[in-house]
Amino acid sequence: MVLKKSVLTPKAPKPIGPYSQAIRAGGFIFCSGQIALDPVSGQLVASDVEGQARQVMENLKAVLEAAGVSLDAVVKTTIFLKSMSDFPKVNEIYGTYFESIPPARSTVEVSRLPKDVLVEIEAVAAG
Repeated sequence: MVLKKSVLTPKAPKPIGPYSQAIRAGGFIFCSGQIALDPVSGQLVASDVEGQARQVMENLKAVLEAAGVSLDAVVKTTIFLKSMSDFPKVNEIYGTYFESIPPARSTVEVSRLPKDVLVEIEAVAAG
């Protein structure tokens, strides 16, 4: 039986459904997709993809810190974009958060994201 523990921090948005911000299990931390919601107000922080990408990364960073690791522990991410034309802008911001060994990554375009945001990112970290 794999033991699992939920990770929850007020420094990232509260889940908007029946899921955990992250789950620690089997030596890994599985972070749910983060969107650009302000942790305090629960409101969308920006209408542009750059502002949303920054907030998404800050939310992801906060969840990982609550789990006791940093972004350096991330081994895999998945980026969901409403438009692949936003890839260069998101990629540039994303790169500033992973300056040394960047994680493996997939990026996909999707037709719609929660709260009609432009970007969502999920991650798996060693921990």
